[in-house]
Amino acid sequence: MVVKDYAVQFEIAGPAAMFTRPDTGATPISYPVPTYSAAKGMFEAVARYRSAYIRPAKVEICKPIRFEKYVTNYGGPLRKANQLAGRDSYQLPATILVDVCFRVHGVVEELASSPKGNNHLHALQEMFRRRLRKGQTYYTPVLGWKEFVPSYFGPPRECVVVQKDINLIIPSLLHTVFDRPADGRYKPVFRQDVEICGGVLQYA
Repeated sequence: MVVKDYAVQFEIAGPAAMFTRPDTGATPISYPVPTYSAAKGMFEAVARYRSAYIRPAKVEICKPIRFEKYVTNYGGPLRKANQLAGRDSYQLPATILVDVCFRVHGVVEELASSPKGNNHLHALQEMFRRRLRKGQTYYTPVLGWKEFVPSYFGPPRECVVVQKDINLIIPSLLHTVFDRPADGRYKPVFRQDVEICGGVLQYA
């Protein structure tokens, strides 16, 4: 029996991105690609279904990888006591990606039996394609940090090509934050020695 593959994809581009490496602490540095969890969140910004979800399968890098220094003012509750008392911001230095473009591929998979008895995998696939084409989202998809909104988010463009000369090894890559695709508990999972080959990273 051949199982049908309900594939979907999108392209996202923008002037800046930040997919934070947890091991870089107070001066965060970005991974060169979106994490699995970040990609899953981008899919979910477009379409959701209670009994199915879109599993990120791979990401293609469509512009050269460039890092730059970036400083932002943090005004949240994790500031020091004297900063809170004086209503002072904390300057947060970071190393971010600039001028990015990614093509992300996913596959619709089942979470539970379809409550309506229909082909809910196909339904989610069609919903995603339709909403992406129309520019409909539940919330604005972002390139990591909330302030890094895309300049383009939509169906893949023919003029965009994969950077096949990019070959890297990421020593440790955050894969998922939760132990299940939906309603999971906090349990981060890391993958070791993850390979970007010909501009493509395969999510496990």
